[in-house]
Amino acid sequence: MKEVILAIETSCDDTSAAIAIDGIVKSNIIISQGIHSKHGGVVPEISSREHQKNIILVVKEALRSAKIQKNDLNAISFTVGPGLLGSLLVGCSFAKSLSFALNIPLIGVDHMKAHVLSNFIDEPIPNFPFICLTVSGGHTQLVLVKDFLNMDIIGETLDDAVGEAFDKSAKILGIEYPGGPIIDKISKNGDPLKYKFSKPRISDLNFSFSGIKTSILYFVKSEMEKDPMFVEKNLNDIAASIQYSLVEILKEKLIKAANKYKISNIAIAGGVSANSLLRKEIDKLKSIYNWKTFIPKTEYCTDNAAMIAIAAHYYIKEKIFDDIKICPNPRLNF
Repeated sequence: MKEVILAIETSCDDTSAAIAIDGIVKSNIIISQGIHSKHGGVVPEISSREHQKNIILVVKEALRSAKIQKNDLNAISFTVGPGLLGSLLVGCSFAKSLSFALNIPLIGVDHMKAHVLSNFIDEPIPNFPFICLTVSGGHTQLVLVKDFLNMDIIGETLDDAVGEAFDKSAKILGIEYPGGPIIDKISKNGDPLKYKFSKPRISDLNFSFSGIKTSILYFVKSEMEKDPMFVEKNLNDIAASIQYSLVEILKEKLIKAANKYKISNIAIAGGVSANSLLRKEIDKLKSIYNWKTFIPKTEYCTDNAAMIAIAAHYYIKEKIFDDIKICPNPRLNF
């Protein structure tokens, strides 16, 4: 019998549903919540209400695109955490209800493990062990991946995530939320070496981004006092310099981790892995250090249900299932 999984992702502000058949993604539908841009960031209560509006729509479209009916399903997976509690509750409640109604197994998936496993959606896929740099708005992690579900965090941020650093820097420059992709876009026309920002001095494999955010804030304030039009005149160069500085921090730690663990299989994942400079720099490091590198398609970098479906495929192989009493865990760690 074919393994037909419905996956649901509602950890933050993207409502997504996907279908995977025998470990192959057949559909991946995402509705992003643009409503948050006017608030300068994700508003949890609004996010959960938007998920309620969108969840049936994405599930119906995922089924239609995969050309299957709900009665063809034999497992339902969903993001159990980490994430925003209200948002997680929507996906969890829907998955539990449908699992109960169809009398099929339920699988709660770790969102961060799913990001790592997004590297197994398409060929080529990494061999074990590999190191994955997982970078998003809420997390910055270096993960030693020994097997599909056997992973250890070997480095992580001590304060803010790199995605948040991108978005907060964008806000300082007057760019609307989400600012990370806009910084990436306008940086293409800027000089990345024009302005320097202080880098954190963290000796191990951990990260820190609070200091560089402060450095950017005070730099912009100081320059604006001299010339109120400073940002407008130099926007592309400032954005390019910020992006370059943040990517350099990520690169330095990734190189250090690869050398420490003597691993040449390197992957990236998470929303910030869609950043064009990061992808370009990883490709350069591949040649310099003779790495084998793995980068998901951009559609699988941001929050999506395809990665939840792929993760669930490996949960099923290990016979890991949940009962109807499972509750979301917004602070889930693996």
